[in-house]
Amino acid sequence: MTSTPEKTVAQPVTAPAGDFDADDLSDLGYDQQLHRSLGKFASFAAGFSFVSILTTVFQFFGLGFGFGGPAFFWTWPIVYAGQFLVALCFAEIAARYPISGAIYQWSRRMGGEVIGWFGGWFMMIAQVVTAAAAAIALQVVLPSVWMGFQIVGDDPTLTSTSGASNAVLLGSILLVIVTAINCVGVTWMSRVNSIGVVCELVGVIAVILALFTHAQRGPGVVFDTGVPGQQPGYIWAFIVSGLMAAYVMVGFGSAGELAEETRDPRRVAPRTIRMALTVSAIGGGLMLLGALMAAPTLSEELAIGGLPYVLDSVLGSFWGKVLLCDVAVAIFICTLAIQTACSRLMFSMARDGRLPFSKQLAHVNSRTGTPIAPSILIGVLCIGVLVVNVGNSAIFATLASVCIILIYLAYLAVTGPMLYRRFQGWPHTGGVDAGGRKLFSLGRFGIVVNLLAVLYGALMVVNLAWPRAEVFDPAGDMPILRWAGPIVIAVTVLAGIACFPRGKEHPKPVDPAKS
Repeated sequence: MTSTPEKTVAQPVTAPAGDFDADDLSDLGYDQQLHRSLGKFASFAAGFSFVSILTTVFQFFGLGFGFGGPAFFWTWPIVYAGQFLVALCFAEIAARYPISGAIYQWSRRMGGEVIGWFGGWFMMIAQVVTAAAAAIALQVVLPSVWMGFQIVGDDPTLTSTSGASNAVLLGSILLVIVTAINCVGVTWMSRVNSIGVVCELVGVIAVILALFTHAQRGPGVVFDTGVPGQQPGYIWAFIVSGLMAAYVMVGFGSAGELAEETRDPRRVAPRTIRMALTVSAIGGGLMLLGALMAAPTLSEELAIGGLPYVLDSVLGSFWGKVLLCDVAVAIFICTLAIQTACSRLMFSMARDGRLPFSKQLAHVNSRTGTPIAPSILIGVLCIGVLVVNVGNSAIFATLASVCIILIYLAYLAVTGPMLYRRFQGWPHTGGVDAGGRKLFSLGRFGIVVNLLAVLYGALMVVNLAWPRAEVFDPAGDMPILRWAGPIVIAVTVLAGIACFPRGKEHPKPVDPAKS
């Protein structure tokens, strides 16, 4: 069956939007099984909470500053510009293929079944590890709020034996909770996520105001290369510091993962994909600038303490703990959003019979309208990844870092074939939605934007995977970890080859040349 996602003839709106959405999905070869109840804000919240700047900037500020000094700030707008090119491509294709399992579905329609399968496989593995990494961040926050959260031992340091064990315990509890929420249904998930996003937005605004009202230096600080800049090869240090922004600004396409549960997804998803990234970039950029302006010192102490060190000096103990509570909420919704996106991706691949135990993973509960088995499996897998931290926290930290490479490879599995299809005339028409309104399109700028997105993605994969001892093995205890990027890519590809459904005809084949 060849997909025909674009409607070239305007149709008057004579039926509820949900009916049109179900008809759209039917045109793409699928029945409406998931409950379609998400609106514009819930769609935006899915992408924003995946990025979760309050969580990630809180975690990675020291990484960027430690390598590039205050001038590392400029890596933020650079990465945003590159990711926005990707977001524009995603927005255009999301308008034409509003299907769960976005990366998988988009890449197979652009590049065929093999590329599509590996695009989905890369994204799924990355999301499992990323969800585990988000969950373990509770250990950095909760014991600082109240030592009663240090249930195992008395040393909350993540690299200590008791800290690592407690991190696994807290992270596992969080994963059980978010798994339960996902099993209850998308309505409850969206309610919890939306409330959490509001709390995070309030927290981000509060942090920005606190930092700017306690500034000790002007915005010109972003031109200071700092101590790293006094060493030979600052450009190299600047490139390494850009890993911070690269780690943060991913996951903005989650609105596409929930397309089958979103009302009017052809119009809503393209808009919320761009908005989730842009709001995150603006908020995160202001947090970075404010932190550099308000920091008590620009010495190595700031590289070690990061944003928590700045906020503690600005807010004091009480308000600092209040903010930590908000960061804990951000970690919670970030984990929830990642697990939700991953469960929809797994469901979409299983529905096409492309995974082991596909029948069970593709089953949708008739009452909740959600695929329960994928949520449970992902929760179990995430807890399994967490356990690695008990044995060696350095390995866990490295896995959490290099899994971002898989996300960028999954993005390339969409933008690369899309560029090739553009040279063949894709999209063949501008397309309209069910109400006769034009779909989002890059028009004559499509090839240029797409080409730049591919070049940016390829450069970022190289940058992220480059074997750097100072990033992946700073203690020098395990030299092999510096090669973690290439190793993880190779292992993921080999595992994918082993799991690839050979000899099984796709039940809903597509012809990329006609998509």
